[in-house]
Amino acid sequence: MRATVAGALLGLLAAFAGPGPTATAAPTSGAPEPTASVDEGDGSGDGSNGDDDLNAGRQAGEAKVNWLLKNTVDLPRNGADVHGPWIAGDTVVKAMYKSVQGYDLNTGAVKWTVDLPFELCAAPPEPSAGGLMAFGYQQSAKDGADCTELQQIDLKTGKAGWKKSIPKATGLFAFSDHTLAISGNTLTAAGSSSAYGFSLTDGRQLFKGATTGCKPFAYAGGKKLFAAMNCPSGDASKKVQAIGEVDPNTGKPKYTYQLKANWEIDKVYSVDPLVVSARQREPEQWAIFSLRPDGRLRSNVQGGKNDKFGPRCGGGFVVFGKNLQGCTGVAADANNLYMATETKYGTPNEVVAFDLNTGKAKWRSKAPGEQTMKPLRMEGSEVLLYVEAAYGKGGAVATLAPTGGAPKVLLQHPASTADIENNFYDAAYAYGNGTFVLASGRVSASNDKEEKLVKTMMAFSK
Repeated sequence: MRATVAGALLGLLAAFAGPGPTATAAPTSGAPEPTASVDEGDGSGDGSNGDDDLNAGRQAGEAKVNWLLKNTVDLPRNGADVHGPWIAGDTVVKAMYKSVQGYDLNTGAVKWTVDLPFELCAAPPEPSAGGLMAFGYQQSAKDGADCTELQQIDLKTGKAGWKKSIPKATGLFAFSDHTLAISGNTLTAAGSSSAYGFSLTDGRQLFKGATTGCKPFAYAGGKKLFAAMNCPSGDASKKVQAIGEVDPNTGKPKYTYQLKANWEIDKVYSVDPLVVSARQREPEQWAIFSLRPDGRLRSNVQGGKNDKFGPRCGGGFVVFGKNLQGCTGVAADANNLYMATETKYGTPNEVVAFDLNTGKAKWRSKAPGEQTMKPLRMEGSEVLLYVEAAYGKGGAVATLAPTGGAPKVLLQHPASTADIENNFYDAAYAYGNGTFVLASGRVSASNDKEEKLVKTMMAFSK
């Protein structure tokens, strides 16, 4: 039996040690040389890497397995992180180690490959509306080499476009831990020491972030562009951060919203409307707040005393190449924030909708069966969900209406492949053109033979 949502927001992400919950405090404003190749194939492959027929056990009403891929890349001993997947037209793209690859969404066959001279180290959460993206890779093969090189790629065609180096950071505490974001035709690259905006079309520099006052250290992109900033505090023992909308063509701030001292910008859950997760390290506390288009506080989200929320964001604070965006388990529309509760294995979790005008919970919806569901993003006016596979139960793609109710299943994945679906390590997801793709977030194994057996991507459709 669950308590109603009221009181302080509870829960800690992996950035904090220990499982204990803490209460929120509300932030307040004190101001407002790569190469490309294309593999056309002969049309005979099924993308399954030699697996048995994955649809043999498919039941009536269940989606089909389009394909299942295994790793084909010879990786270093400690493996490699996977960036993506992203769907652009009829192509699904993932990037890993020293290459970016596009696969046919229907068959899983490789359509194109762009090889990079050194290891990938950064990628924006999403490409532009036209399918353009720029990837960051290291400047050399040395351990700990700076992440300063950029390569633009058209994800729909695999055409490698412009490339350039991010200007070298200078100063006593100069680091090159850049993260990337895209807003319209602007690509941002920002780190602890510097921030830049580049034209996604031709790579020319559009702006350099402020070097005095509040200085950007990360950006969140999409329909709007926001900068997370470090601000002067006048006291070495106090850390002051702010967030503000900036012009994507000039980088100039439209407004700045400053947090209380020693609160830090953690993640941006949504840019339109702006919904921000903030953290305080000592004592450990978490808060979520929303701002109005003019930068005034809209609401502080109020969670439940017996609920624990844990959006999965691929890391804690924005350091060492962790993006400001890219969380699963949370989504927002103009009026609501949707967050998944955490749950114990074998019991269903819930999605709770919070009114962004008041910060209070409006309704909750329980996952089907004994499974776990998580918001991925908005799909039109509805919340797009992934229902995780469980023992003997396939996963599913579903939607929730903004008024609540039970989830509506769009794709019910086969129960016969539930074990495969449920064993993708640190899985990431993409949905487009009626096809759902999940990919391993990291590929590693104890030896080369086992490395080739690691399942990397799987696709479902009607």
